[in-house]
Amino acid sequence: MSAASPDSRIELVADQDAQRAAGAASGKIRPLDDLAAIAAAAREAGEQVVLAHGVFDLVHLGHVRHLTSARREGSVLIVTLTADAHVNKGPGRPVFPETQRAEMLAALQCVDWVGVNHAASAVPVIEAIRPHAYVKGPDYANAEDDITGKIDAEREAVEAAGGRLVVTDDIVFSSSSLINRYSDIYEPALRDYLAAERERGTAKAISELIERARDMRVLMIGETIIDDYQYVVPIGKSPKENMIATSFRDREVFAGGVIAAANHVASFCREVEVLSCIGTTESYADLIQNSLAPNVKVTFIERTDAPTTRKCRFIDPGYLNKLFEVYFFDDTPIDGVLESSFQAVIRDRMRHCDLVTVTDFGHGLITGRTVDLLTEEAPFLAVNCQSNSANMGYNLITKYPRADFICIDAPEARLATGNKAGPVDQVITEGLVGRIDCPNIIVTHGKNGCYAYRRGESAEHLPALASSVTDTVGAGDAFFSVAAPLVASGGDLSHVAFTGNAAGAMKVGIVGHRRCVDKISLLKFVEALLK
Repeated sequence: MSAASPDSRIELVADQDAQRAAGAASGKIRPLDDLAAIAAAAREAGEQVVLAHGVFDLVHLGHVRHLTSARREGSVLIVTLTADAHVNKGPGRPVFPETQRAEMLAALQCVDWVGVNHAASAVPVIEAIRPHAYVKGPDYANAEDDITGKIDAEREAVEAAGGRLVVTDDIVFSSSSLINRYSDIYEPALRDYLAAERERGTAKAISELIERARDMRVLMIGETIIDDYQYVVPIGKSPKENMIATSFRDREVFAGGVIAAANHVASFCREVEVLSCIGTTESYADLIQNSLAPNVKVTFIERTDAPTTRKCRFIDPGYLNKLFEVYFFDDTPIDGVLESSFQAVIRDRMRHCDLVTVTDFGHGLITGRTVDLLTEEAPFLAVNCQSNSANMGYNLITKYPRADFICIDAPEARLATGNKAGPVDQVITEGLVGRIDCPNIIVTHGKNGCYAYRRGESAEHLPALASSVTDTVGAGDAFFSVAAPLVASGGDLSHVAFTGNAAGAMKVGIVGHRRCVDKISLLKFVEALLK
């Protein structure tokens, strides 16, 4: 047997050293409860505990210097990182999953312990670790520049624990900027588009546009829908029937429809009021009230002997594949006293708002006479008129002769114009434009992005921003809800469409309505894309 060559022995030793280093690094990575106990023991022994927190998606020289500086503030340095589920940095982010990001940090000699924070902010970590010093980078030197507003809450938490906030002052790099410019996480067309938008200063323009909508009073009209997710596992075909048997696992029930839409708008605008309808049987009134954002007010009319519209989806939890759904509803149009009462409330509330949005699911709430009232008297009318299993071909956007802004998807635009196969921009400019008096039109097109049209101009195509999809329910509602006040604020329609795309991309990463698209998360998303 021949002896190994010198080169192979060197490679073997190097590999063994790397394995030992990786093993040592992995030993530094602990759950938050362990880190809290370690910090408590260190304080008891008279050590000075330092905490640093961030995403650390791409560890670079700036991070190394930042953490080296943090280590000088004490004798024990604990670094926590944001879990994957709470990283709002755009499609394809984080590039590295939380386990790999933790391993990269643990490999740094200056870092003593590493943990993953599964909360949305660092405050729970600060409260658990109770550091003598909480260290942030130079980006946080001015609290007013922190669009999240979280740095003030973090400062309060560390001071309440007897510690202090320390801001390092060294070379600044941006992980998002480096990833955007030097990696291939985006498709070429999207990468080129984002590069062009950076040059145009789109991030700043969108931030300013969103700020203009801050004091807006929004009246939202539409059906309340209860989205009922029944998680079931298929177990096989019944031997006696032609059907698939499933085993129940879990259930989630969400307040959807116009309620979910209102929650999306709530953090962008000062006042939001919803006018909607619930049933007197199976009303889900408590669920709805408990789901509302603090600045959302609701006025309901009630349909006697009818349920609140509920759409029950049976879902395989493995990949969230929807198997089938069942509607529980009465979609006959309201009439008589109920219709008159609803219109009276609409007329009264419209006198006190800046924008009226209509999310029309075609389940009987919005009648022809209500459409007439809205198109004649709304101060600024934005409409999303949807096609679904219950109304296919009967609830078309063309039932609204006039609007200031409409937002529908491509299949709905094709149904409304009878154009089954033509290009989407043609469907808009040669179809919708001739059928509806509306100066601002956006047609969403799923993974193909969207088309934005302003009267007198050509339709502009914008690529989609989502790289993966968890659940499409409510994505179009999120797009429309965020876009409408921006159009009403006089925004450039391409900026509005970019923001709507971002809202839709965020929403397809959320199961059901577990959370809404909020202003801070969306601004962070847009900023990360355009750094």
